Amino acid sequence: MDAVLCRQYVNILHEELVPALGCTEPIAVALAGALATRLLGCEPQNLYAACSGNIVKNVKGVVVPNSGGQKGMEIAAILGALGGDPDRKLEVLSGVRPEHVERAKELADSGFCRVELLPGSENLHIIMTARAEEHEAVVEIAESHTNVVRQEKDGVILAGGPYIPAKREDHRRDFMSVAGILEFAETSDLAWTRDVLDRQIVCNLNISEEGLHGNYGAGVGRTLLVSRGDDVRNRAKARAAAGSDARMSGCELPVVINSGSGNQGMAVSLPIIEYAREFNLSQEKLYRALLVSNLIAIHQKSGIGKLSAYCGAVSAACGSGAAITWLSGGNFKQITDTITNTLANVSGIVCDGAKPSCAAKIASALDAAIMAHDLAMSSHSFSPGEGIVQQDVEETIRSVGRLASVGMHATDEEVLKIMIGADAEQAALK
Repeated sequence: MDAVLCRQYVNILHEELVPALGCTEPIAVALAGALATRLLGCEPQNLYAACSGNIVKNVKGVVVPNSGGQKGMEIAAILGALGGDPDRKLEVLSGVRPEHVERAKELADSGFCRVELLPGSENLHIIMTARAEEHEAVVEIAESHTNVVRQEKDGVILAGGPYIPAKREDHRRDFMSVAGILEFAETSDLAWTRDVLDRQIVCNLNISEEGLHGNYGAGVGRTLLVSRGDDVRNRAKARAAAGSDARMSGCELPVVINSGSGNQGMAVSLPIIEYAREFNLSQEKLYRALLVSNLIAIHQKSGIGKLSAYCGAVSAACGSGAAITWLSGGNFKQITDTITNTLANVSGIVCDGAKPSCAAKIASALDAAIMAHDLAMSSHSFSPGEGIVQQDVEETIRSVGRLASVGMHATDEEVLKIMIGADAEQAALK
Protein backbone atom coordinates (compact mmCIF):
# COMPACT_ATOMS: atom_id res chain seq x y z
CA MET A 1 0.00 0.00 0.00
CA ASP A 2 1.09 3.57 -0.73
CA ALA A 3 2.88 4.95 2.35
CA VAL A 4 0.82 8.17 2.46
CA LEU A 5 -2.45 6.24 2.24
CA CYS A 6 -1.26 3.84 4.91
CA ARG A 7 -0.42 6.72 7.25
CA GLN A 8 -3.89 8.18 6.71
CA TYR A 9 -5.48 4.97 7.95
CA VAL A 10 -3.14 4.90 10.94
CA ASN A 11 -3.99 8.50 11.82
CA ILE A 12 -7.72 7.78 11.68
CA LEU A 13 -7.35 4.85 14.08
CA HIS A 14 -5.35 6.95 16.55
CA GLU A 15 -7.93 9.73 16.27
CA GLU A 16 -10.99 7.53 16.70
CA LEU A 17 -9.92 4.72 19.07
CA VAL A 18 -9.58 6.70 22.29
CA PRO A 19 -10.74 5.88 25.84
CA ALA A 20 -13.90 7.42 27.25
CA LEU A 21 -15.47 7.14 30.68
CA GLY A 22 -19.22 6.68 30.29
CA CYS A 23 -21.51 7.67 27.44
CA THR A 24 -19.71 10.21 25.25
CA GLU A 25 -22.53 12.78 25.08
CA PRO A 26 -22.83 13.53 28.84
CA ILE A 27 -19.05 13.37 28.97
CA ALA A 28 -18.82 16.01 26.22
CA VAL A 29 -21.18 18.19 28.28
CA ALA A 30 -19.00 17.63 31.35
CA LEU A 31 -15.90 18.49 29.32
CA ALA A 32 -17.50 21.76 28.22
CA GLY A 33 -18.36 22.53 31.85
CA ALA A 34 -14.81 21.81 32.98
CA LEU A 35 -13.25 23.88 30.19
CA ALA A 36 -15.57 26.84 30.80
CA THR A 37 -14.76 26.78 34.52
CA ARG A 38 -11.04 26.70 33.88
CA LEU A 39 -11.38 29.58 31.44
CA LEU A 40 -13.44 31.54 33.99
CA GLY A 41 -10.67 31.09 36.55
CA CYS A 42 -12.93 30.34 39.52
CA GLU A 43 -15.93 28.25 40.47
CA PRO A 44 -18.99 29.50 38.56
CA GLN A 45 -22.03 30.96 40.25
CA ASN A 46 -24.18 29.53 37.47
CA LEU A 47 -23.98 27.60 34.21
CA TYR A 48 -25.95 27.82 30.98
CA ALA A 49 -25.79 24.86 28.59
CA ALA A 50 -27.25 25.25 25.09
CA CYS A 51 -27.13 21.91 23.25
CA SER A 52 -28.26 20.32 20.01
CA GLY A 53 -31.12 17.86 20.03
CA ASN A 54 -28.90 14.81 19.60
CA ILE A 55 -26.88 15.80 22.65
CA VAL A 56 -30.09 16.24 24.67
CA LYS A 57 -31.56 12.88 23.63
CA ASN A 58 -28.30 11.00 24.30
CA VAL A 59 -27.90 12.48 27.78
CA LYS A 60 -31.49 12.14 28.95
CA GLY A 61 -31.64 8.40 29.67
CA VAL A 62 -28.08 7.44 30.61
CA VAL A 63 -26.32 7.48 33.98
CA VAL A 64 -23.44 9.96 34.24
CA PRO A 65 -20.34 8.09 35.49
CA ASN A 66 -19.02 8.93 38.97
CA SER A 67 -22.33 10.69 39.70
CA GLY A 68 -23.83 8.29 42.21
CA GLY A 69 -26.36 6.99 39.69
CA GLN A 70 -27.68 10.37 38.54
CA LYS A 71 -28.81 11.25 35.02
CA GLY A 72 -29.24 14.44 33.04
CA MET A 73 -27.61 17.43 31.41
CA GLU A 74 -27.45 19.48 34.62
CA ILE A 75 -25.53 16.84 36.58
CA ALA A 76 -23.08 16.26 33.72
CA ALA A 77 -22.35 19.99 33.34
CA ILE A 78 -22.10 20.68 37.10
CA LEU A 79 -19.87 17.68 37.82
CA GLY A 80 -17.57 18.80 35.02
CA ALA A 81 -17.42 22.30 36.50
CA LEU A 82 -16.85 21.13 40.08
CA GLY A 83 -14.49 18.19 39.71
CA GLY A 84 -13.68 17.68 36.04
CA ASP A 85 -10.18 17.60 34.63
CA PRO A 86 -10.44 18.91 31.04
CA ASP A 87 -6.96 17.62 30.22
CA ARG A 88 -8.36 14.09 30.50
CA LYS A 89 -10.80 14.86 27.65
CA LEU A 90 -13.34 12.01 27.44
CA GLU A 91 -12.19 10.78 30.86
CA VAL A 92 -12.89 14.24 32.31
CA LEU A 93 -14.90 12.87 35.26
CA SER A 94 -12.39 10.21 36.32
CA GLY A 95 -11.21 12.32 39.29
CA VAL A 96 -14.63 13.33 40.63
CA ARG A 97 -14.87 12.83 44.41
CA PRO A 98 -17.90 12.11 46.67
CA GLU A 99 -18.02 15.71 47.88
CA HIS A 100 -18.37 16.87 44.26
CA VAL A 101 -21.29 14.48 43.77
CA GLU A 102 -23.15 15.69 46.86
CA ARG A 103 -22.65 19.32 45.98
CA ALA A 104 -23.70 18.71 42.37
CA LYS A 105 -27.02 17.28 43.60
CA GLU A 106 -27.66 20.38 45.69
CA LEU A 107 -26.74 22.77 42.88
CA ALA A 108 -28.85 20.91 40.32
CA ASP A 109 -31.88 21.16 42.61
CA SER A 110 -31.27 24.89 43.11
CA GLY A 111 -31.35 25.75 39.39
CA PHE A 112 -27.61 26.41 39.22
CA CYS A 113 -27.50 25.09 35.63
CA ARG A 114 -30.01 26.10 32.95
CA VAL A 115 -30.32 23.92 29.85
CA GLU A 116 -31.86 24.89 26.51
CA LEU A 117 -32.14 23.35 23.08
CA LEU A 118 -30.13 24.89 20.25
CA PRO A 119 -32.68 25.23 17.42
CA GLY A 120 -31.64 24.22 13.91
CA SER A 121 -28.21 23.22 15.17
CA GLU A 122 -25.70 20.67 13.98
CA ASN A 123 -26.23 17.21 15.45
CA LEU A 124 -23.31 17.55 17.86
CA HIS A 125 -23.15 21.06 19.27
CA ILE A 126 -22.65 22.39 22.80
CA ILE A 127 -22.31 26.00 23.96
CA MET A 128 -21.42 26.16 27.66
CA THR A 129 -21.43 29.49 29.51
CA ALA A 130 -20.02 29.85 33.04
CA ARG A 131 -20.60 33.05 35.02
CA ALA A 132 -19.21 34.47 38.27
CA GLU A 133 -19.69 38.07 39.44
CA GLU A 134 -19.21 40.26 36.36
CA HIS A 135 -17.19 37.67 34.44
CA GLU A 136 -18.34 35.20 31.80
CA ALA A 137 -16.58 32.35 29.97
CA VAL A 138 -17.95 30.55 26.91
CA VAL A 139 -16.77 27.25 25.44
CA GLU A 140 -18.23 25.84 22.25
CA ILE A 141 -17.84 22.22 21.10
CA ALA A 142 -19.07 21.07 17.68
CA GLU A 143 -18.96 18.16 15.21
CA SER A 144 -17.03 15.80 17.51
CA HIS A 145 -17.03 15.32 21.25
CA THR A 146 -13.69 17.01 21.99
CA ASN A 147 -13.58 19.50 19.12
CA VAL A 148 -13.47 22.91 20.82
CA VAL A 149 -14.27 25.51 18.17
CA ARG A 150 -14.45 28.62 20.38
CA GLN A 151 -13.19 29.85 23.74
CA GLU A 152 -14.32 33.29 24.85
CA LYS A 153 -13.97 35.31 28.06
CA ASP A 154 -15.78 38.55 28.86
CA GLY A 155 -16.69 39.01 25.21
CA VAL A 156 -13.14 38.48 23.90
CA ILE A 157 -12.49 35.44 21.71
CA LEU A 158 -9.32 33.74 22.98
CA ALA A 159 -9.30 30.75 20.62
CA GLY A 160 -11.25 29.74 17.54
CA GLY A 161 -14.08 31.95 16.35
CA PRO A 162 -17.70 32.04 15.27
CA TYR A 163 -18.72 28.49 14.41
CA ILE A 164 -19.70 27.81 10.81
CA PRO A 165 -21.32 24.37 10.40
CA ALA A 166 -19.45 22.08 8.05
CA LYS A 167 -21.05 19.72 5.57
CA ARG A 168 -21.95 16.37 7.05
CA GLU A 169 -19.55 14.46 4.84
CA ASP A 170 -16.01 14.17 6.16
CA HIS A 171 -14.04 14.81 2.97
CA ARG A 172 -10.78 14.08 4.76
CA ARG A 173 -11.87 10.46 4.54
CA ASP A 174 -12.96 10.27 0.94
CA PHE A 175 -9.99 8.02 0.24
CA MET A 176 -11.47 5.22 2.36
CA SER A 177 -12.86 2.12 0.66
CA VAL A 178 -13.54 -1.47 1.63
CA ALA A 179 -10.80 -2.64 -0.74
CA GLY A 180 -8.31 -0.16 0.71
CA ILE A 181 -9.23 -1.10 4.28
CA LEU A 182 -8.65 -4.78 3.56
CA GLU A 183 -5.29 -4.06 1.93
CA PHE A 184 -4.24 -1.95 4.91
CA ALA A 185 -5.42 -4.54 7.43
CA GLU A 186 -3.61 -7.37 5.67
CA THR A 187 -0.30 -5.66 4.92
CA SER A 188 0.35 -2.79 7.36
CA ASP A 189 3.06 -2.85 10.01
CA LEU A 190 1.21 -3.63 13.25
CA ALA A 191 3.74 -1.60 15.23
CA TRP A 192 1.82 1.49 14.08
CA THR A 193 -1.49 0.39 15.59
CA ARG A 194 -0.75 -2.28 18.20
CA ASP A 195 -0.96 0.16 21.12
CA VAL A 196 -4.46 1.41 20.30
CA LEU A 197 -5.70 -2.12 19.57
CA ASP A 198 -4.22 -3.48 22.83
CA ARG A 199 -5.98 -0.72 24.74
CA GLN A 200 -9.25 -1.50 22.97
CA ILE A 201 -8.95 -5.20 23.80
CA VAL A 202 -8.15 -4.65 27.49
CA CYS A 203 -10.63 -1.87 28.22
CA ASN A 204 -13.56 -3.36 26.35
CA LEU A 205 -13.05 -6.86 27.74
CA ASN A 206 -12.92 -5.43 31.26
CA ILE A 207 -16.24 -3.61 31.00
CA SER A 208 -17.84 -6.60 29.27
CA GLU A 209 -16.82 -8.81 32.21
CA GLU A 210 -18.26 -6.24 34.60
CA GLY A 211 -21.52 -6.21 32.66
CA LEU A 212 -21.76 -10.00 32.71
CA HIS A 213 -21.18 -10.26 36.46
CA GLY A 214 -22.70 -7.03 37.78
CA ASN A 215 -26.29 -5.86 38.03
CA TYR A 216 -26.63 -3.32 35.23
CA GLY A 217 -29.55 -2.16 33.11
CA ALA A 218 -31.80 -4.91 31.80
CA GLY A 219 -28.98 -7.46 31.90
CA VAL A 220 -29.19 -8.14 28.17
CA GLY A 221 -25.74 -9.77 27.94
CA ARG A 222 -26.28 -12.09 30.91
CA THR A 223 -29.78 -13.00 29.74
CA LEU A 224 -28.50 -14.00 26.30
CA LEU A 225 -25.94 -16.37 27.83
CA VAL A 226 -28.47 -17.92 30.22
CA SER A 227 -31.26 -18.28 27.68
CA ARG A 228 -29.43 -19.03 24.44
CA GLY A 229 -26.34 -21.03 25.35
CA ASP A 230 -22.61 -20.91 24.80
CA ASP A 231 -22.41 -20.94 20.99
CA VAL A 232 -19.83 -18.47 19.64
CA ARG A 233 -22.54 -16.57 17.76
CA ASN A 234 -24.39 -15.99 21.01
CA ARG A 235 -21.26 -15.21 23.02
CA ALA A 236 -20.27 -12.59 20.46
CA LYS A 237 -23.60 -10.80 20.91
CA ALA A 238 -23.68 -11.27 24.69
CA ARG A 239 -20.18 -9.89 25.21
CA ALA A 240 -20.93 -6.65 23.39
CA ALA A 241 -24.38 -6.30 24.94
CA ALA A 242 -22.97 -6.82 28.44
CA GLY A 243 -20.47 -4.03 27.93
CA SER A 244 -23.33 -1.74 26.95
CA ASP A 245 -25.41 -2.90 29.93
CA ALA A 246 -22.63 -1.66 32.21
CA ARG A 247 -21.76 1.49 30.31
CA MET A 248 -25.31 2.80 29.95
CA SER A 249 -25.91 2.31 33.67
CA GLY A 250 -22.96 4.31 34.93
CA CYS A 251 -20.12 1.79 35.17
CA GLU A 252 -16.93 3.71 35.93
CA LEU A 253 -14.65 1.61 33.69
CA PRO A 254 -13.39 3.27 30.49
CA VAL A 255 -14.29 2.06 27.00
CA VAL A 256 -12.26 2.52 23.82
CA ILE A 257 -14.68 4.14 21.43
CA ASN A 258 -15.25 4.02 17.68
CA SER A 259 -16.77 6.94 15.74
CA GLY A 260 -17.33 8.84 18.97
CA SER A 261 -19.30 6.03 20.62
CA GLY A 262 -18.41 3.53 23.31
CA ASN A 263 -21.29 1.27 22.30
CA GLN A 264 -19.94 1.18 18.77
CA GLY A 265 -16.43 0.63 20.12
CA MET A 266 -17.61 -2.48 21.95
CA ALA A 267 -19.71 -3.73 19.03
CA VAL A 268 -16.73 -3.60 16.64
CA SER A 269 -14.27 -5.27 19.01
CA LEU A 270 -15.80 -7.76 21.47
CA PRO A 271 -17.38 -10.09 18.86
CA ILE A 272 -14.06 -10.25 17.00
CA ILE A 273 -12.19 -11.14 20.18
CA GLU A 274 -14.73 -13.89 20.88
CA TYR A 275 -14.45 -15.36 17.37
CA ALA A 276 -10.65 -15.24 17.47
CA ARG A 277 -10.72 -17.19 20.74
CA GLU A 278 -13.18 -19.72 19.31
CA PHE A 279 -10.95 -20.32 16.26
CA ASN A 280 -7.79 -20.32 18.41
CA LEU A 281 -6.22 -17.70 16.16
CA SER A 282 -2.94 -15.85 16.66
CA GLN A 283 -2.71 -12.40 18.22
CA GLU A 284 -1.62 -11.03 14.85
CA LYS A 285 -4.75 -12.40 13.21
CA LEU A 286 -6.87 -10.78 15.92
CA TYR A 287 -5.14 -7.42 15.44
CA ARG A 288 -5.70 -7.48 11.69
CA ALA A 289 -9.35 -8.49 12.08
CA LEU A 290 -9.83 -5.58 14.49
CA LEU A 291 -8.37 -3.26 11.85
CA VAL A 292 -10.98 -4.53 9.40
CA SER A 293 -13.84 -4.15 11.86
CA ASN A 294 -12.90 -0.71 13.19
CA LEU A 295 -12.20 0.82 9.80
CA ILE A 296 -15.29 -0.59 8.06
CA ALA A 297 -17.41 0.98 10.82
CA ILE A 298 -15.56 4.32 10.57
CA HIS A 299 -15.89 4.28 6.77
CA GLN A 300 -19.67 4.04 7.05
CA LYS A 301 -19.98 6.61 9.84
CA SER A 302 -17.92 9.16 7.89
CA GLY A 303 -20.91 9.64 5.57
CA ILE A 304 -23.47 9.61 8.38
CA GLY A 305 -21.96 11.87 11.02
CA LYS A 306 -21.22 11.29 14.70
CA LEU A 307 -24.87 11.59 15.77
CA SER A 308 -28.10 11.01 13.87
CA ALA A 309 -31.42 9.17 14.02
CA TYR A 310 -29.64 6.16 12.48
CA CYS A 311 -28.49 3.67 15.12
CA GLY A 312 -24.69 3.45 15.06
CA ALA A 313 -24.86 -0.17 16.25
CA VAL A 314 -25.70 -1.08 12.64
CA SER A 315 -22.49 0.44 11.27
CA ALA A 316 -20.47 -1.19 14.04
CA ALA A 317 -22.14 -4.56 13.47
CA CYS A 318 -21.31 -4.32 9.75
CA GLY A 319 -17.67 -3.91 10.75
CA SER A 320 -17.82 -6.95 12.99
CA GLY A 321 -19.62 -9.04 10.38
CA ALA A 322 -17.05 -8.15 7.73
CA ALA A 323 -14.20 -9.01 10.10
CA ILE A 324 -15.80 -12.33 11.06
CA THR A 325 -16.03 -13.20 7.36
CA TRP A 326 -12.39 -12.18 6.94
CA LEU A 327 -11.38 -14.33 9.93
CA SER A 328 -13.29 -17.24 8.37
CA GLY A 329 -11.25 -17.01 5.17
CA GLY A 330 -13.89 -15.22 3.14
CA ASN A 331 -12.87 -13.58 -0.12
CA PHE A 332 -13.49 -9.96 -1.13
CA LYS A 333 -16.96 -10.66 -2.52
CA GLN A 334 -18.01 -12.56 0.58
CA ILE A 335 -16.80 -9.70 2.80
CA THR A 336 -18.64 -7.07 0.78
CA ASP A 337 -21.73 -9.29 0.63
CA THR A 338 -21.67 -9.48 4.43
CA ILE A 339 -21.77 -5.68 4.60
CA THR A 340 -24.52 -5.44 1.98
CA ASN A 341 -26.61 -8.18 3.60
CA THR A 342 -26.43 -6.42 6.96
CA LEU A 343 -27.34 -3.00 5.59
CA ALA A 344 -30.22 -4.42 3.54
CA ASN A 345 -31.67 -5.93 6.70
CA VAL A 346 -31.31 -3.56 9.67
CA SER A 347 -30.59 -0.07 8.33
CA GLY A 348 -33.96 1.05 9.73
CA ILE A 349 -33.03 0.82 13.43
CA VAL A 350 -33.70 4.23 14.97
CA CYS A 351 -31.49 5.91 17.55
CA ASP A 352 -33.72 7.26 20.33
CA GLY A 353 -30.93 8.26 22.66
CA ALA A 354 -28.38 6.55 24.87
CA LYS A 355 -30.00 4.27 27.46
CA PRO A 356 -30.06 0.63 28.67
CA SER A 357 -31.95 -0.62 25.58
CA CYS A 358 -28.87 0.19 23.48
CA ALA A 359 -27.55 -3.18 24.66
CA ALA A 360 -30.48 -4.91 22.98
CA LYS A 361 -30.00 -2.93 19.77
CA ILE A 362 -26.35 -3.97 19.71
CA ALA A 363 -27.34 -7.62 20.12
CA SER A 364 -29.97 -7.34 17.36
CA ALA A 365 -27.59 -5.60 14.94
CA LEU A 366 -24.88 -8.19 15.60
CA ASP A 367 -27.38 -11.00 15.12
CA ALA A 368 -28.17 -9.52 11.70
CA ALA A 369 -24.46 -9.17 10.87
CA ILE A 370 -23.72 -12.78 11.83
CA MET A 371 -26.66 -13.96 9.69
CA ALA A 372 -25.30 -11.76 6.88
CA HIS A 373 -21.94 -13.51 7.30
CA ASP A 374 -23.57 -16.94 7.16
CA LEU A 375 -25.45 -15.99 3.99
CA ALA A 376 -22.31 -14.59 2.34
CA MET A 377 -20.25 -17.67 3.16
CA SER A 378 -23.00 -19.73 1.51
CA SER A 379 -22.79 -17.50 -1.60
CA HIS A 380 -26.09 -15.75 -0.94
CA SER A 381 -26.55 -12.00 -1.05
CA PHE A 382 -29.18 -9.36 -1.70
CA SER A 383 -29.06 -7.91 -5.20
CA PRO A 384 -28.76 -4.39 -6.65
CA GLY A 385 -32.13 -2.72 -7.03
CA GLU A 386 -33.57 -4.44 -3.98
CA GLY A 387 -34.39 -1.52 -1.73
CA ILE A 388 -31.32 0.56 -0.90
CA VAL A 389 -28.87 -2.03 -2.28
CA GLN A 390 -26.80 -0.55 -5.12
CA GLN A 391 -24.46 -1.89 -7.79
CA ASP A 392 -21.46 -2.25 -5.46
CA VAL A 393 -20.71 -2.00 -1.76
CA GLU A 394 -19.34 1.55 -1.94
CA GLU A 395 -22.53 2.83 -3.60
CA THR A 396 -24.60 1.01 -0.98
CA ILE A 397 -22.58 2.60 1.83
CA ARG A 398 -23.09 6.03 0.26
CA SER A 399 -26.83 5.35 -0.01
CA VAL A 400 -27.00 4.52 3.67
CA GLY A 401 -25.09 7.71 4.46
CA ARG A 402 -27.69 9.68 2.51
CA LEU A 403 -30.54 7.81 4.20
CA ALA A 404 -29.12 8.50 7.67
CA SER A 405 -27.93 12.09 7.31
CA VAL A 406 -30.61 13.50 4.97
CA GLY A 407 -33.55 11.14 4.91
CA MET A 408 -33.79 10.66 8.67
CA HIS A 409 -33.41 14.32 9.63
CA ALA A 410 -37.14 14.73 10.18
CA THR A 411 -37.19 11.44 12.10
CA ASP A 412 -34.53 12.84 14.40
CA GLU A 413 -36.69 15.87 15.18
CA GLU A 414 -39.77 13.73 15.89
CA VAL A 415 -37.81 11.38 18.15
CA LEU A 416 -36.68 14.34 20.23
CA LYS A 417 -40.22 15.72 20.48
CA ILE A 418 -41.50 12.34 21.61
CA MET A 419 -38.72 12.02 24.20
CA ILE A 420 -39.02 15.44 25.81
CA GLY A 421 -42.48 16.52 24.68
CA ALA A 422 -43.70 20.03 24.05
CA ASP A 423 -40.74 21.47 25.94
CA ALA A 424 -38.55 20.72 22.93
CA GLU A 425 -40.76 22.75 20.59
CA GLN A 426 -41.00 25.64 23.05
CA ALA A 427 -37.24 25.71 23.58
CA ALA A 428 -36.64 25.69 19.83
CA LEU A 429 -38.66 28.88 19.48
CA LYS A 430 -36.63 30.83 22.04
